[in-house]
Amino acid sequence: MKALLTEKLTKFYGHQRGIENVDLSVDEGDFFGFIGPNGAGKSTTIRTLLGLLSPDSGKAQIFGKDIVRDHIEILSDIGYLPSEAIFYNGMKVKDIISFSAKLRKKDCKKEAAELCERLELDCGRKISQLSLGNRKKVGIVIALQHKPKFYILDEPTSGLDPLMQQEFYSILQERNKEGATIFLSSHILSEVSKYCSHAAVIRNGNILVSDSVEKLGHTGIKKVILHGTDKIPEFAHISDPSFENGTAKFLYNGDQKELISLLANIHFKDISISDPDFDEIFMHYYKKEDDTQ
Repeated sequence: MKALLTEKLTKFYGHQRGIENVDLSVDEGDFFGFIGPNGAGKSTTIRTLLGLLSPDSGKAQIFGKDIVRDHIEILSDIGYLPSEAIFYNGMKVKDIISFSAKLRKKDCKKEAAELCERLELDCGRKISQLSLGNRKKVGIVIALQHKPKFYILDEPTSGLDPLMQQEFYSILQERNKEGATIFLSSHILSEVSKYCSHAAVIRNGNILVSDSVEKLGHTGIKKVILHGTDKIPEFAHISDPSFENGTAKFLYNGDQKELISLLANIHFKDISISDPDFDEIFMHYYKKEDDTQ
């Protein structure tokens, strides 16, 4: 079964585009990355899926249920973490967590206690006393304590220190191995490349590409570094080539024999040709979209 399926999902804010004709397909049990820069439409997509915003056109289903007609029923299967969670400042952490469980009419005490211990969250403190990172931990516990089938996480690691980020992803991997579906929105490409099996790239409200992370990372693009040269080659047209102190760095997408032929006409002292980083690969997708506009 598909955990998530959207067809031409569209949402406008007046005359301003939020998302347009978004097509997504996420299999049950997948660890899916939703990638894009800030303002790309990630949060709009998520809020529309959760019924917080009404779509202008298109349709979407979560576990075969319509997001408009069945949105209340859908929410019982979902653990949602917004990019910025807001709580009652005067309440204690333990009371917020308990209140959330009561709203779901579930006993989550054991799971909540384990999550708080793993995330090193002090449940006796008031929300007003917490740092940004600890507020994020509260949101994580609330999203995970009822062990839902589907996790929708919007920029979940912002504010967390590296050790807590690692622990958080360990928890998600455990849940995923138990059969839960993870839908992770992020602009941090290294997170997606490390943890996700599939991913979609969104920019300016449109899906640019959606595939397995492995296939997305094998584009045929090469990273070229020329040492001891006097300029950036004219054929260095992908992403943002750089030149500093006689070193030119750029991405090349094309036949590698042709690359060797082109390099034969350029003066340089040393060369490095390698696979680009995951971040650099996705700049290629953004560049392709700019070229078509």
